[in-house]
Amino acid sequence: MDAEKRKLIVREIHHWRRSKLLPEHYCDFLMNLYVDESTPQPASLMGVSASSVANSNWKIWLAIMAVIAVLALSALNFNSFGLPMQIGISALFVIICYGFAYRQYKKAPVISYLLCGISSIALLFVGLYLLDLYAVGFANAYVGYLAFCSSVWLFNGLVGRMVIFQICGWLGLVGTYGWLLLHKLSSLGWFSLEISWIPVSIVLIWMAWLAHHTNKQAAGVLLLVGTIIWFAPEAMTFLTDVDMSFRVIQLSFTGKLVSAGVALFLLRKKWVEWVM
Repeated sequence: MDAEKRKLIVREIHHWRRSKLLPEHYCDFLMNLYVDESTPQPASLMGVSASSVANSNWKIWLAIMAVIAVLALSALNFNSFGLPMQIGISALFVIICYGFAYRQYKKAPVISYLLCGISSIALLFVGLYLLDLYAVGFANAYVGYLAFCSSVWLFNGLVGRMVIFQICGWLGLVGTYGWLLLHKLSSLGWFSLEISWIPVSIVLIWMAWLAHHTNKQAAGVLLLVGTIIWFAPEAMTFLTDVDMSFRVIQLSFTGKLVSAGVALFLLRKKWVEWVM
């Protein structure tokens, strides 16, 4: 098919989409059939085409302005609400953002990531703000809430196949575990740190091997986090005083770095299949 006929068909498909003569998903299917690299793409921003904005209905604009007004008024009067209403409004906002993010994932991935980011940040900071507002002085409450947020990020990252949220979720849970070690271990020595972290690293790498058959993306994240945790005992020495010399820390880090490099090189044909 020559370029002129292809352009004509593409214009007709855009007309069908604007006039609602065909369902949205069927128009997408036809566009995938007739659009190629030589066909000029319609101007768009974050997956929203210029034609859809120019031909949008006034009801959509009214709904958008109403949502913005409700959000603004809720934010301005947030402190005057009771705790149950504050939690309810925050939870509703987060759930709506996640819901729209999942809905837009295939059609507009950038908007989907943006909405997930907004809802994840809101989940964290609104919760911390409420804990501070009501003078919750227990460190356990803050760390427990961080673990809750990390679990939500991890879940959404796995469901939505979003790498950044999986990594943030795992790192948040790892940070929670590290905080527990700092406060539960009576004395931090080389052996106690190694025995607390190395099994976690091995378990995560083993989980990566189990997951690579069904979800290579999650397997890659697990392999990355497991490798980072391999060096967590040495990283913790920068956060607190430990019962070992700096020379021992250097030797331990060097030995683990060499062993990790050798293992990755010798097993490169195996782990590459997990993540690619």
